[in-house]
Amino acid sequence: MGNYVFFRNCVSFSQEEVYANGGLRDMVDRAWPITRKTFTKWVDLENLRDVEVSLGYEDHPKRGMTMAQDCHVSYHKSKLFGKRVYYFVHSAIEYIFIPPEDRGT
Repeated sequence: MGNYVFFRNCVSFSQEEVYANGGLRDMVDRAWPITRKTFTKWVDLENLRDVEVSLGYEDHPKRGMTMAQDCHVSYHKSKLFGKRVYYFVHSAIEYIFIPPEDRGT
């Protein structure tokens, strides 16, 4: 199991963080698409479930739509300010996951 944890989404980035060298714009421009399976190997699954529930997804298909079933969500790996990140895109918003040791930065 991975340990990358939710950091924040793109909406909370300042204009400076978006356009800085290695910032959000570069992260998106240089991203590689990955599968959900690869994404879930790298991120903390409990943390991911919390984010999914906050977006209105169910935790089991018998209860309704899960994020895993949503073909409009895409998964990516990239670098943000020189550090490896994994993120997913939901409704044109990037939800970024980082190693837990980088949370204070």
